Amino acid sequence: MPLNIVEKIIQSHLVSGQMTTGTPVGLKVDEVYTQDATGTMAWLQFEAIGIERVKVPVAVSYVDHNMVQSNYMNPDDHAFLQSAARRFGAYFSRPGNGICHQVNLERFAAPGKTALGTDSHTPTNGGAGMLAIGVGGLDAAVAMGGAPFELNMPMVTLIKLSGQLRRPYVTAMDVILEILRRLTVKGGVGRIFEYGGEGVSSLDVTERATITNMGAELGATTSIFPSDDRTLKFLKAQGREADWIKLKADEGAQYAETINIDLSAVEPMAARPHSPDNVAKVSELGGMTVSQVCIGGCTNSSYQSMRAVAAILKGRTVNERVNLLINPGSRQVYDMILRDGSLAALVAAGARVLEASCGPCIGMGGAPGSGQVSLRTYNRNFEGRSGTKDASVYLASPITCAVAAITGEFTDVLTSSIDIPALEETDKYPVCDNMIIPPSEDKGQIVKGPNIREVPVKPPLEDEINAEALIVCGDNITTDDIMPAGAKVLPFRSNIPAISDFVFSNIDGGFVKRAHEAKPKGGGIIIGGENYGQGSSREHAALAPMYLGVQAVIVKSFARIHRSNLINFGILPLTFEDGGIVGKLKVGDRLIIKGLKDALTSGQACTVENATAGFKFTCVSNLNDRERELILAGGLLPYTKAKTP
Repeated sequence: MPLNIVEKIIQSHLVSGQMTTGTPVGLKVDEVYTQDATGTMAWLQFEAIGIERVKVPVAVSYVDHNMVQSNYMNPDDHAFLQSAARRFGAYFSRPGNGICHQVNLERFAAPGKTALGTDSHTPTNGGAGMLAIGVGGLDAAVAMGGAPFELNMPMVTLIKLSGQLRRPYVTAMDVILEILRRLTVKGGVGRIFEYGGEGVSSLDVTERATITNMGAELGATTSIFPSDDRTLKFLKAQGREADWIKLKADEGAQYAETINIDLSAVEPMAARPHSPDNVAKVSELGGMTVSQVCIGGCTNSSYQSMRAVAAILKGRTVNERVNLLINPGSRQVYDMILRDGSLAALVAAGARVLEASCGPCIGMGGAPGSGQVSLRTYNRNFEGRSGTKDASVYLASPITCAVAAITGEFTDVLTSSIDIPALEETDKYPVCDNMIIPPSEDKGQIVKGPNIREVPVKPPLEDEINAEALIVCGDNITTDDIMPAGAKVLPFRSNIPAISDFVFSNIDGGFVKRAHEAKPKGGGIIIGGENYGQGSSREHAALAPMYLGVQAVIVKSFARIHRSNLINFGILPLTFEDGGIVGKLKVGDRLIIKGLKDALTSGQACTVENATAGFKFTCVSNLNDRERELILAGGLLPYTKAKTP
């Protein structure tokens, strides 16, 4: 039977299950990587499991998110991560070495292999033909302990590319924005996007990685490109040609659906506030004043992107109305733009060049002014994520952003008078891994600062939930809405009691107080709409509510990673049989669910009694066998510890 690329990789890594859409499969994991915003908790969880050393071929701990050292908390966590990597046998990418996805693409991604990462943009590695999936920290910890990764077999959708981009004006960023315009942030739920067609060969690996990176905004499990001569060229330039294999779909391979994209018809695009799928042509936004431009992040921070931006800015000056910030993706990229003069051109033009880190994308500095328009090459523009609640954040390509930095307004680069040079892909990268500390036999001691607390654990599920509705949300609630990012909140990532004080703080300042009051009286329930929990993989959006006593989340539909995180921490995820019920529920309603254990082991339908308003409704759990066991045990950590010798 002919297989597509996804099926080939899954078949070669299959530990349990069958490749039938919607049924559970267990996969052997080749690599696990973490970043510091989620990695501290992942390594604490790995320690709590009680396994001596990681059992995957490659484990990497990156530091890239929480780089601002305004007090002891971030440097303490970095010291903990370095000591944990040494103790448990992982690589450690030191602060300043770069953003995890960019560095991993350069130094570790390999076609045909599997990877899990504690960040939703782990699919970046799919640009090199790797099946790379974003997960919560606890899933990563368990996989590092040698367990297979389990998920429901997604549908595989072919995105068939034809033609070629109108270079150098139209970029890979414009392609993924066009796809988001068509499919929306819910368009990839339950799907893996596999790219094919003759247009694939016109894209280099870093361009492919831009597309797979932002595939996370579609809600997709992951995205992947074939491994071909362009992949070989990239790996050879990185000194890693031994990692290359040819990987393409068989003739006659089957897909759940096919989406056709003519690259030659794609125009410069931009995502408007406050969602990556609120996309318009840049030509429709022409003339709008821009106050801030940010170029880089894990989506568009390759050497090719940085060099193109520098070429546009060379000999020019950033518009007096614009504050231009640039964060290269890796130390390797930094080194290259330093060597070829691009960095000098950027600085001379008036750019503020930041360190190789996530920076403004995660709200770690670089916030725009009140009410300002910020144009960014990043992947998310959720309200308040930039650090400024009333800012209007737009997303666009590095080319569009560089031109806007000069003109001070949205400018259609197809009709601009600014010269945009065409640049060739590089044949050689300067490889220097001295900022990556390899695994050591000298285990040393784990270092824990005063802000690092033990992982809270939920007790096993009881047969009845009798709890208060703490909040009633709308559609597309993000993990940023649930657990905000930024320089104020993220330093508490290793301290669940402290970070729990910020749950829903951006959208409901009274949530935490209600949760604390409800906890001794049975806890709370969260009510929501469609696509609840989209966005970042940060498990704190499940872990902190669990600490506050949340027993269940009842919504119309879930984003994949967040639903998994809820299960991992023993919070029951339920979906409404009738979505119209959401409008009948109010904060403070007392909701009672009886006979849970029987319900979960039989038809999985639960009757919920609204004791306050006097009516009942039905919800469904849709748990597979393993998920049901996790919920009954109180979550993945107690379940795993019980099974670990």
